[in-house]
Amino acid sequence: MSTSGNQKRLMKSAARLYAVQALYQMEQSGQTVDQVRVEFLEHRFGEQFDDYEMVEGHTGLFTRTLEDAVNHQALIDQMTDRGLVAKWPIARIDPTLRALFRAAGAELTQSDTPPKVVISEYVGVATAFFPEGRESKFVNAVLDHMAREAKPEAF
Repeated sequence: MSTSGNQKRLMKSAARLYAVQALYQMEQSGQTVDQVRVEFLEHRFGEQFDDYEMVEGHTGLFTRTLEDAVNHQALIDQMTDRGLVAKWPIARIDPTLRALFRAAGAELTQSDTPPKVVISEYVGVATAFFPEGRESKFVNAVLDHMAREAKPEAF
C-alpha cells in the first residue's frame, strides 16, 4: 500500500513534533540521542491512548533532524542567539522553544527543505505546544532570521 502525498506531509509534520519532544527530553533527562531515538521509534510513533492514537511519524526525517540537531548544536545555537534579543540568549529561553529552534535549525542548515516550509512547520509546532500564547509569533520571527542567514538565496 502506498502512502498518499497528504499522509506523507502529516508524517513529516509529526516527525518534526516528535523531534522537538525528543530534544526536550534529552535536555531534561540527560539521555543520549540513541536512547531517545529508540524510545520514540519503538514506543511513541503510533502510540495508542484510551481515545487517541498518535500519528506515525516519518522515521527518516525524525532521525536526521534529531542527529543533525545534536551534531550541529553549537552552530545552530549561535545562529539562534543572533536571532534572539541580546538580553535573551538561547540558554535563557523556555526549554521547549530551545528544542524547537534546534530542530528547525537542523533542517535549515543540514537539509534541502525550503526555508519557508521549515518556518511554517515549526510555527505550527509552536502553536501545538503554546496554543494560547504569543510564542508562535516569536518563533516565526526568530526562524525567519535564522533562515535568511542559513539560506539567503531562498529569499
